[in-house]
Amino acid sequence: MEYVEADSLEGARELIDKLDDKIVELIALRNQYIKQVAHFKNSIEEVKSEERVADIIARVRTKAIELDLSPNLINSLYTIMIDSMIESEIAEFNNARSF
Repeated sequence: MEYVEADSLEGARELIDKLDDKIVELIALRNQYIKQVAHFKNSIEEVKSEERVADIIARVRTKAIELDLSPNLINSLYTIMIDSMIESEIAEFNNARSF
């Protein structure tokens, strides 16, 4: 992605709105992959993998620091997102096993 300098408040808000749309699209795509991953796991414990969650959080915190972004902000956002997606993955896991 490339940073663009806005020439007005409205222009800046339009750029932010476009980014928000892309962020939501990327989160939706991530959630689709999460549901796909559920089919490769053998237990709910494997779905909830605390080790994997810790690895993800550590990786995105490091990336945030590299980008001069608050690692605490990213930690909070990812914790909320991962918790929600684990619920989605558990539902997908259970649905796959019910056939």
